Amino acid sequence: MGVVSPNGTGKEAFCRAVLAGKSGVKRITRFDSSPLLVHIAGEIPEFDELAWVDARERKHVSRVVPLCLAATTEAIADSGLDMAAMSLDEKRQIGIILGTGGGAQEFSEQQYRLWHSGKEKQVSLFCIPSGTMGTIPSEISMRFGFRGYAHVVTAGCTSSTDALGYAYQHIQAGIQPMFVAGGVDSPVTEGIIKGYTMIRALTQSWNDQPERASRPFSADRDGFVLAEGSWMFVLEDYDHAKARGAQIYAEITGYAATCEAYHRVRMSESPEEPARAITLALEESRLAPEDIQYVSLHGTSTEMNDRVETRALKLALGDHAYKIPMSGLKSQIGHAQGACGSASVAATLIAMEHGSVPPTINLDSPDPDCDLDYVPDVGRKVSIEHAVCNCVGFGSKNSALVLKKIA
Repeated sequence: MGVVSPNGTGKEAFCRAVLAGKSGVKRITRFDSSPLLVHIAGEIPEFDELAWVDARERKHVSRVVPLCLAATTEAIADSGLDMAAMSLDEKRQIGIILGTGGGAQEFSEQQYRLWHSGKEKQVSLFCIPSGTMGTIPSEISMRFGFRGYAHVVTAGCTSSTDALGYAYQHIQAGIQPMFVAGGVDSPVTEGIIKGYTMIRALTQSWNDQPERASRPFSADRDGFVLAEGSWMFVLEDYDHAKARGAQIYAEITGYAATCEAYHRVRMSESPEEPARAITLALEESRLAPEDIQYVSLHGTSTEMNDRVETRALKLALGDHAYKIPMSGLKSQIGHAQGACGSASVAATLIAMEHGSVPPTINLDSPDPDCDLDYVPDVGRKVSIEHAVCNCVGFGSKNSALVLKKIA
């Protein structure tokens, strides 16, 4: 895996931060946020875009491109693949399925700003192709020479969970033996913050204490924190990985997705469909609720989402839901939109490897409607063989992955 996260760039830094419960939420530095009602985000100001994209090319691509290139480079190195030594036929066996929510919205917003401020000559020649989400996986393929699938999944918050699920299904079906898959998003812009503020989705209460702003399952939560980042993985057929001596973090044993068909933003109060996604993923894995030792939660820090997700876990896992440690990564990094599912998977792999559940920080005032074991503030030693990564989001969509640790 490879990571560029608000609380740590590189998988080792991310690992240390996640297990320690380190917040990556901070005051926005990329632009002047003073005219806005929200001044904080899970931003990565130290990330050097020009280390990954030539200065002449940077004006022609979105920030998601260097973010994803950095995470993919680390994932490939971590996997032991030597792209330079690969034949054309071998590169044809590697595809990319990328999940993103807003993708190049940041780039398009900048292009429109140039157009409407009379700076047409500064507009990128590639404002159209680079402004679409479909070109992002192509940028990654071109950099590394992947000749297989080059697809993007954009399904709101579940985008990268679905991307990993689709890669899993393609490998399972024998269509292609290897994928680079995961998620990337960079939605920290003036326009996007204004849009989310209009629908009262972002917290405005913690501008002076950014690290305390993301508060899933706490009674005083009042909205999520926008975040950026990229979390990428190399997925491959098990026998293929064993044959080349690859280190295997975990196996995907189940994936499922459902839709409530309810509303473009709000969730239904009924937990039936998010619970059904978890149940179907467990059924594909041939596991019972009692076989699960950890759940990585969606936990946006919005009042309805946290409450309904808690109900869904109880419905899917029954009484065992009260016995499983669970945690919300967004308490540490904010909501990375379509990349949040892959962030959750990365944190779960770390939890499995180290036998330690990451904490849900900022859980100061437990909500009576959110009464499961969210591992507040301090991590906990737990041996994890099977874990569920849960994801719910805009458009009434729900996704769940089940991971199995490989000894």
